[in-house]
Amino acid sequence: MKADRMPSRRTMLAGLAAGLAMGRQAFAAGLPEVAVTKDPSCGCCQRWVDHLREAGFTVTVTEAPVNPLKARLGVRRELASCHTAQVGGYVVEGHVPAGAIKRLLAEKPKGAGLAVPGMPVGSPGMEVEGMEPDTYDVVLFGPETRSVFARYRGAELA
Repeated sequence: MKADRMPSRRTMLAGLAAGLAMGRQAFAAGLPEVAVTKDPSCGCCQRWVDHLREAGFTVTVTEAPVNPLKARLGVRRELASCHTAQVGGYVVEGHVPAGAIKRLLAEKPKGAGLAVPGMPVGSPGMEVEGMEPDTYDVVLFGPETRSVFARYRGAELA
């Protein structure tokens, strides 16, 4: 009998998978929940939700008309997109990349939230095979605030 036997490949893979799952849960535990309101028939909104979940966020989805919520949260018409979310006391309007949301939560700038106006091709949830991604701005906005928070080309910082 060998005292220093190597664990089997199956045992090692199972341990690695368990460790990754625990690490992801611990990481997600440090991020606030994202509450998304979207139209029930919108596929790009669901792809954006999937993008956030892949980035470690816990996301709840409410399917309901979004325009009354946008008005209540102060999302101006020129900043509007197809879905609205709330996270950590901020508003997130449209296809904002998860990295920008994490930066917002870490830096805590003064403002109501972030917006990606419209639906730029290549933004999270708006990937279109065969189409060149747009360069788009993530806007920090508030009652008296409007500035470019980040600029992206597709999923990458521009």
